[in-house]
Parts: sequence; structure tokens; C-alpha cells
Amino acid sequence: MVIARALVTRPDLILADEPIAMADVSVRVLLLDLMVQLKNEFNLTYLFITHDLATAKYICDRIGVLYLGRMAEQGDLREVYTHPLHPYTHALLAAVPVPDPNLRRTETMPEGEIPNPINPPSGCRFHPRCPIAEEVCSKEEPELRELRPGHFAACHFAERSL
Repeated sequence: MVIARALVTRPDLILADEPIAMADVSVRVLLLDLMVQLKNEFNLTYLFITHDLATAKYICDRIGVLYLGRMAEQGDLREVYTHPLHPYTHALLAAVPVPDPNLRRTETMPEGEIPNPINPPSGCRFHPRCPIAEEVCSKEEPELRELRPGHFAACHFAERSL
């Protein structure tokens, strides 16, 4: 019903904030398939907001990864998933469940608590939990820079991932 209401005005863009989060697992794939079908049929663009990277992989062409309200990384979905440049993106991808026990990830999760978003840390917002943070990270907020064609990251040391 919500999808039908969104399409009534023939929009070019639909903002979808966690559109399947409350759906039963058996219905999620049906909803995603419908969204992809409608995207193709009506030439829609979705701004798909989610915490579920598996779902993003299914529906998105491009991805932007936010941490405490700041863009950490953005680019083509396949590029970001296969060559993550920001340590937070690495951590998110390492946390995605892998159904094959022989392919389990071995990366460690970031330590510590997520900082207060109302009073974020100075410099890079991820630095208190970052495994590669150095002193500059606590003082200077990194700019979002293009480090690979069409692939941007906001990290002082993202080049180490290249």
C-alpha cells in the first residue's frame, strides 16, 4: 500500500528509509523484487537507507557509507564491496553474516562504544574505534576524496587499502 501511494504522483526519486526492516523474512525478497521491478518499469531512483548491507547489495548500484552523520565512503556498489577504503566500511563488511563456515571472516570488530552523535569526537569521527588511527585522525577531519575512479573515502590513511 505504501509503495502504491509513493507511485501515484509518478516520482523520479523515492526515499526509502529501512523499507523492509519490519517485514517478515518471507516477504522481504518479494518486496525487494517488486522495488527492482518498479525501478526498471518507471525509471525510478531510490535513496535506499538501510543498516543491512546484504539488502543494499541486492538493490543498489551505488552506495554511501555514513558514520555519525558524515560520509565515510561512497562509490559503485561492487567497487566499495570488493575494495573498501575506509576502516568503518571494512568493519561493516566484516560483520555481514556469511552462511558458509569455510568462508567466515577473520577481521576483528572495532573496539569501544559508538561516540555520542550529539557531541562527536574531534577529527575523524571514527578515530576512537579505528584500528589504523594516528594522532592526525583525532585533530583533523578528513575530506571525502576520490581515491579510485568514482570511489571516494574520507580517511587520512585510506590509500593504505589501495
